[in-house]
Formats: sequence, C-alpha cells, structure tokens
Amino acid sequence: MIGFALVLSSYNFSNVLSSEWFLLKKNSPTNPTPHVYLVSPNVLAVGLEIGKITKGKPVTYKSEPVDIINDRGWILRNREIVGYLVDEHKSIMRTLDKYEGKEIDKQWITEPNNYQITSSTDEFYRSGIHPKQVFYKIKPIGLAQVKPNEFESPKRYTIYLKLPQELTENSSYSLRFQGNVLENITFTYDPSRMPSEAIHVSQLGFHPNDPSKVGFLSTWMGVNQPIDYSPNTSFWLIDSQTRKKVYQGKIQLTKSKNQWEDNRRRNYNQTNVYLMDFSDFNRKGSYQILVEGIGTSQPFPIEEKTWEKAFYVSVRGLYHQRSGIALTKPYTTYEQPRSFHPEDGVEVYQSTIPLMDTNMGLNLGKIKAFEGLQATRTDQTVPEAWGGWFDAADWDRRIQHLQVSRYLLELARSNTNYFAELSLNLPESNNLLPDIIDEALWGLDVFRRLQTPEGGIRGGIESASHPKKYEASWQESHAIMVYGPGIWSSYIYAGVAARAAYILEDYELKLSKIYALSAEKAMIWAEQQWLTMNGPAVEIERERNLAAAELYRLTESPKWHEIFLDTTVFKKPNVKIYQSKKTQQEDAAFVYAQTRHPSIDRQIQDNARYALIEFAEAQLSWIDNTGFKWQKHPHAPLRWGSSLGSPDTITLMRAHQLTGNPRFWQGIILATQFSAGANPDNLIYTTGLGQRSPQDPLIANTIATGNNPPPGITVYGPFDRPKPKYWDRVFNLFADSVHPWPTDWPTTEGYFDVFRYIPVTEYTVHQTIAPTAYTWGYLASITDRLN
Repeated sequence: MIGFALVLSSYNFSNVLSSEWFLLKKNSPTNPTPHVYLVSPNVLAVGLEIGKITKGKPVTYKSEPVDIINDRGWILRNREIVGYLVDEHKSIMRTLDKYEGKEIDKQWITEPNNYQITSSTDEFYRSGIHPKQVFYKIKPIGLAQVKPNEFESPKRYTIYLKLPQELTENSSYSLRFQGNVLENITFTYDPSRMPSEAIHVSQLGFHPNDPSKVGFLSTWMGVNQPIDYSPNTSFWLIDSQTRKKVYQGKIQLTKSKNQWEDNRRRNYNQTNVYLMDFSDFNRKGSYQILVEGIGTSQPFPIEEKTWEKAFYVSVRGLYHQRSGIALTKPYTTYEQPRSFHPEDGVEVYQSTIPLMDTNMGLNLGKIKAFEGLQATRTDQTVPEAWGGWFDAADWDRRIQHLQVSRYLLELARSNTNYFAELSLNLPESNNLLPDIIDEALWGLDVFRRLQTPEGGIRGGIESASHPKKYEASWQESHAIMVYGPGIWSSYIYAGVAARAAYILEDYELKLSKIYALSAEKAMIWAEQQWLTMNGPAVEIERERNLAAAELYRLTESPKWHEIFLDTTVFKKPNVKIYQSKKTQQEDAAFVYAQTRHPSIDRQIQDNARYALIEFAEAQLSWIDNTGFKWQKHPHAPLRWGSSLGSPDTITLMRAHQLTGNPRFWQGIILATQFSAGANPDNLIYTTGLGQRSPQDPLIANTIATGNNPPPGITVYGPFDRPKPKYWDRVFNLFADSVHPWPTDWPTTEGYFDVFRYIPVTEYTVHQTIAPTAYTWGYLASITDRLN
C-alpha cells in the first residue's frame, strides 16, 4: 500500500483495555483467593477460579526398549503413559497435559451455615449472620487431557449468598468460610469500587460520536433463580481515574424473563434484562458504569480509535488463518511454519466430484465430501492448489470462503480514502494496494489458480479426512485433493472476481484486467453448464444472478444485464428479501442499487433498493425485541454456525450506505454489543481483545502445539438447545466441572470455553471472522469521517 497515515502495528492488542476489573486474582490454583461483589443489594456473590492447565507440547520422540505403543497411538513406558505418537514416522510425541487444582465440595457450597458475615460497624451483622439461601454456578474454563481417557478442567465458581438484610455503604465486613475451605475475606462495601459481574458493557468501548452507548444489567443464579431489579434503580458513569460521577440515568427493562424474544417462543436469558442508556454522553476518557447499591462495570474507553483498534485485531485474524505462508515476525508474534505449499513437496491430487454434490457444498448428491473426493481421485496433480484461509479444525479452503473476499472488497469500497491509508502490517503492505484488498485477494487468488483452462472453477482444496490427533497443518499426512469444477463454485468465483476487477480499476489496472478476464471466463463456462442443468437449485440461481449483476457493473455488457434482469426477484415491487429462499438476493440488490450505468433499469433498481432498506427496517424491530439487542431473524434458531459470537449487521451497514440514515448506524452498534462483551459472561467472543476472551477455541494448530490462540479469532458463541443425547458425550468430559448441567443454562450464558464443545468454540473465516471485521471496520470508517 502507498500510505502509512494510520499505522497500528505498535498497538498492544493483547489487552486493549487494562484494568483491575477481572474478578479473580492470579494466585495458586490450589489455594485460590475468592473475590466478593454484589449482584443486587441483598445478594453477595463469591467468585473464584480454581485450577491451572499446562498444555502438552510436541517433542522429539526418543524410543526406549520398554516402550509400548497401543493401537490408538499412546506410548506406555514403565506402566505409565508418557505421550501420544503424532506421526507415522515415529519422530514426534505430544506430551500429556498437566493439571493442578482442587475441588470444592458441592454439598458444602449449598449449606448457609458454612458462610458467616460479620461487621464491626454494621450493627445488624456485628454478632455474625448466615445467609438465608445459597445458590451457585460452576463453569469449566479449558480442558486438560491428563490420561488417554481422563480429563480435568479449571473451574470458575460463582456462589450467591442471599442476605437477610442489605449491607451498609462504607461499612467493613468479614466473610468467613467454615472449615477453612476458602480464605476468609475482609472488604469494605463501597459500590463505586466493587466491580460486579451483573453489569455488562462492551469491552471495546465507544466512539464519542456513536449514536448508541449502552450497558446492561442482569443476573441468573442457576436453574429458576433469576434476579429482578427495581425499575427506579439509578446508574451513573464514573471517571475510572478520578472516580467522579459524570452522568446519571435510570435502568430500563428491555425484556422480562417471561417474554419471548422471537417467533420461536424463546427467551434466551431466563432472567430480566435491563438497559442503561448513556448515548448522549460524548466526553472522551475511561469510564465505568456504577449501579446504585450494586457496583461497577469494568472500565471501557470512549475514544476516537475504539473501532479502529477492534477492526485491526479482527481482520488480522484472517492473516493468522492463512495457508501456504509462514506466519513470522514482524507481522505477528504468533509464529508457525508454512503449510500446504508445493515448494515443500506437498502434492495435491485432482478429484472429479464438484463441491456442490457433497455435504460440504449444496449436498445435491448427498455424498460425504471425504468419501466423494477419495472415490473420484485421479493421478493428476494440481501444483497451483495452495493458499487461502483455514477454518477452525480442518485444512479445507472451500469456495464458501470467497464470502470473506466479497465482504472485504465491499468494505474497502465503502470508504476508499480511509482504507487506502490503513496499514494492517501484512507481508504485502508495501505494494500499491490497500491492505484490506491484499487480504481479500489472498483468499481469491487460490481459486484463480484453480481455474481450469476451459474456465471452470474447482470448488476448493480438502484433505481426505479431519486432521489426525495432535497433527499440525505443516505435518499433514492425509492425502490432499481438489474438487472438480462446478457450476455453483464457478458462479461464486465469477461474481467475486468481477467485484475485485471493478475495485482494482482505481489502483492497478493491469491486475484489474486479469481478474476481469478470469471472471468472464468462469461465467461463460458456468453458462454452458446452465444449459444442461435439470431443475437448478435456488442457491445456484442466486449466485448466477449475483455474478451477472457484478459483471454488468464491471462491463456494462447487455448480455450480463439481460441475465440479471431475467433472474432477479425485484421485477415486482415490495419483495421481502427475508421471506423465502427464492427472494434471498440481498447481495445482488446491493450491487444493482449502487450501479450507475445509463442502461440501468430504474424501476428494478428502486425495487431492489427498497427491498434492502425494508429488510434493514425489519432488523431494527428484531433488535428492539431482544433483551441484549442482538439481531437475528425471528424464525431462525441460534444454531451451530449461526449464533451470537459475531454480530449480524451486514444488511444494516448496506442500508446505511444507501441512505445515510443514523437509525441504521444506531442499530449496527446495538447489534454488536453482545459479541463485544456486553453479555452475561462478560466475555468478548474474539480472541486477543478485552479482559475476558476465549482461551480454548477449536484451532487444530494450537491444540497440536499447546500454544495460546492467535488474536482475531471470533468463535460461534452460545448455542441454543444442544441435543442432550448427542452432546452428553462431550459434557461428560467435564461433568464434574459444571453446574447446572449445560443444557439447563440460559442460551446467552451457554458458552463453555472447552474446544471439544465444537458448536460454540468452532468458527469459520466466512461465518464469524469476516462479518465481525466488516462490522468493526465499517464503524471505524464512518466515525473516521467525523474526527
């Protein structure tokens, strides 16, 4: 890229917001010090973490005569398991994880007489008082495999003591635990200096000009144990440095525990949720929310670079998922070797089955991808099959990943000046292109290389199976194959390549022409296949329509315009994009709405524009109906692959670009609060940000190496209604480390930071990282205009 006006690589993003907020002091895993705080004026909570994991590491395996290797790969030496044999050459052993920690007896927890509160200044508690009732929750925070069939988890305990009378402000108290199970605690009840888990606010913070600035108040103490708060409760913003109150408001009930949040008749919180709105406060600084009689939130900033910092971390999650390149300094401190590159002797074989015919594509043939690839594998090698981005626990690079490139290119065009000057500290940062376009092309280029001489686009690169246990990407021992060319993958590529060519016209004309020719070649090939299609799938027709819209915008060619007009749903007015599969042409609606050719069909353009804006208006109403203001279609489940870890804001951002209406800007910010840490777990779902983020996401390379996760990985997040019979086998791995049983937790509090619980800890580059980066990048770009 040309400019370096905004160089962010010097930021410390490992902990953007430093504070003393986090409940738990770093102490011995076997002798933890509990922390106390209020969740309501008469409920005192005790929080503590117990346990520590030391992850196993890959080491050189030095065999000894006494070693026995069983058929599952475990190495037995002198009647003791010493590790796991990773590779077929018997050169690498992965050592076992180690766990230190102790348990707290659950029966002891529930006995009120085991807790005594005394005070020398509060007359009621002077002689020592026991709580009236005790409730508790336990969550696992990681999982250690200490033996082949034995697992241990560190635990986050939260114990709730319902008091017979409220505490007196500025009085000192002692909390004593019967039997020396925990260290006794002495504290002064001062809400302005007591962080409380009941108060939830974005860990990213806000820009001074953001039209929405909010926090939330809620507590669920266990099964059927919600807390209700008085609607007259006051809250304040306090300066986290001076402790002075700078703003006052009242909490507002957003969703009762008995109210549905969608048309599925679901309440996802199991407790009342209250909003604290301070949108009209715009003074820069570091602040906390103070709730009357309870305590404070963690500190959060109101500053001009809030969204820019978040975007930087998030979009660089894609760099940390790159295949075919070594991750090295100075571009990252998360280093790993190059993988899946032909210069390293990696061979990739051609299979003939198209991706769309497998269960990893459109499932038109109802064939399992691994089986289909191996059954149709040929002896032909494809040396140009390298690059792209990995997903969580597989080495696939499928055509669906081009959604990432589509979003990044769209984002780059939304504010060309801003993104042209933004450095993302990439290996390509010194070329003539904006870094955001470089990252988009990294994912697109692999499919340009996979284009056949005839023009068809192979659907992606896939190994013969899921990664072997503890085998890293650069150690892959499975056969590697590419899918055959397919009409679906060719239409997808044609549309994204045409978009790249259109945007590249402003930066590098020669490269733009290369993508333009490649896009048209893929489209022509797909059109030839279209003539032989028997009953095309809606998804294929949608991509055909979008590719035609992109190519028409690029070339103004009548033949592409004619295909778009023939296949668009916007010939009729008042089409609802979200009504059915057939009407889901939002991407094409946005492209056509922005096209400025004289030959445009003005009525269809108006219809497309209206449909997209109407969809965004509907989403504003859906946001308004949820307790934490997240956004989803009211008929859609929070399921595996589509949950709350990343914000669903694409439509709102498009509507804002088309109209400039600040209501859509407001909706974007509200919809991102939950994923940014304003949730019952006070957890931001993107690694490397905030005070609490996922530490055990499903990343095959970090599982193999025992390393911490790289920054910028956004996980799926909470999963609604997991099937007990299916997931009990996973829950049983940490059964002693959870209470209540996982399926009894509210969905909004249902994230368990254990990589084996795949629906919540998994992610994909196109479903979680790209939408998050788009959201935070868009907010950064529009606030930059206001600075």
